[in-house]
Amino acid sequence: MKTNRNKQLLIEQLRKTPIVLVACEKTGISRATFYRWFKEDEKFKELAQEALDEGKKLVNDVAESQLISLVKDKNFPAISYWLKHNHQNYATKVEVTAKLKHDDEQLTPEQEALVMKALKLASVLPETLSETKEEKTNDSSIK
Repeated sequence: MKTNRNKQLLIEQLRKTPIVLVACEKTGISRATFYRWFKEDEKFKELAQEALDEGKKLVNDVAESQLISLVKDKNFPAISYWLKHNHQNYATKVEVTAKLKHDDEQLTPEQEALVMKALKLASVLPETLSETKEEKTNDSSIK
């Protein structure tokens, strides 16, 4: 019965601190024992995973609360971080630049289709434009 009580204590600790090492230290249970229980006891594994997930949500809430406090205190790095991750105008953008060599060589329809596909996959080209270009390329290669 002591084992069941220790498992319960460890699960409760994981809900508060979702770091196995820290939870084990706080409960006096070795990490090796935790991982042995995790491997051998399906019910413990399920409860431990739920507790870890719940604990991570708790830490996320605390971190977000602290970040909002820093924003309210006019902390510029916090403001920048918040905007970068929560406002599309401040999100990281990718800029593609290229130097083209003009030898009056045209791309083959297959090359153009590959370029269009790459641009679409890189989210550089709007869906509708890429589909239109691909349709034209496919139509011209059929003829």
